[in-house]
Amino acid sequence: MTGDIAVLGAGMHAWGKWGRSFVEYGTAAARTALADAGIDWQDVQSVVGADTVRCGYPGYVAGATFARALGWQGARVTSVYAACASGAQAISTARAQILAGMADVALVVGADSAPKGFFAPAGGDRPDDPDWLRFRVLGATNPAYFALYARRRMAVHGDTLEDFARVKVKNSAAGALNPNARYRKPVTADAVAASPVVADPLRLLDICATSDGAAALVLTSMEFARRHGVAHPVRIRAVSTVTPTYPRTVLDLPDIATDSTTAVAAPAESFRASIARAAYEEAGIGPEDISLAEVYDLSTALELEWYEDIGLCAPGAGAKLVREGATALGGRVPVNTSGGLASFGEAVPAQAIAQVCEVTWQLRGRAGARQVPGARAAITANQGLFGHGSSVIAVR
Repeated sequence: MTGDIAVLGAGMHAWGKWGRSFVEYGTAAARTALADAGIDWQDVQSVVGADTVRCGYPGYVAGATFARALGWQGARVTSVYAACASGAQAISTARAQILAGMADVALVVGADSAPKGFFAPAGGDRPDDPDWLRFRVLGATNPAYFALYARRRMAVHGDTLEDFARVKVKNSAAGALNPNARYRKPVTADAVAASPVVADPLRLLDICATSDGAAALVLTSMEFARRHGVAHPVRIRAVSTVTPTYPRTVLDLPDIATDSTTAVAAPAESFRASIARAAYEEAGIGPEDISLAEVYDLSTALELEWYEDIGLCAPGAGAKLVREGATALGGRVPVNTSGGLASFGEAVPAQAIAQVCEVTWQLRGRAGARQVPGARAAITANQGLFGHGSSVIAVR
């Protein structure tokens, strides 16, 4: 095991469509996290920013952007970009600096002001960019890929539209209890079924929105936490940022084809499953030790797949878990107690950080009406374009 670091502070700016700069959102989240930790901005020795790179506004170099907004004080800065996994990369970078003795206190920040509608490609011609190619060659937006995943589950595992709707109903019930969520109204299965089809078989309420929002964490060495009077903080025990293994046999964003298995056998596990496995191995625990999970529900169908990928059930059994209520609040292993992207929407650089904020509050026992009783260990999981893994394990 690499070693634990402490989560002393967690803060968010509520998700929504506020029409303001991502810098404003990130600064607000950072100040909330600093106050939560009882740390003065002057005590921060490292700022790691998850990059914000769309909409055409300035401030792409997130680490320096937030350090400047908070007031130059000499801290080292780092900026990372890994699409939706940017937050996990930022946490991993801060953790490495702390464990290497380069800093005792690090601030991790991610924020975005998202465009209206789905994420479209940036301007210009980039024929060597697979993300650009899938829009221009196939016209395939993100929901088209979500629909392919859903169809595959229906064909291979027998999942139904009703199973997908159950995920939305579950997550909206949790999101209704979360003051930081954008959508705070419970949704019924009938409402899901009545919403417009976006990419068959998925309807509007099966797919997450794009949102503005921000999240921040104050991470410290265990020694600093003890000196600061926090004897038993929430600890980050593992961060997985692995890449896929060749050959890739299941189509994934933003690829437009799979690798051939004519000469090379398919890998023993999927990319998403390898992300969680690496985190479990580093943490020295397994799925049986997990009290709750936050996973990347770009669509309702994709959440079911994450149940299997993080080891909560066997392949193909994800729908059975949601039917039984095992992943709902009050269930055996609640998933997306925050409400997930279904309730928040995507604020790309912030979402992996937001997941850790939620599990931090849960492990502290301070999640209010969303609280999982006796929570002791949690896993987060998502992934970013171009093969960026993202998983964090936190314990108490």
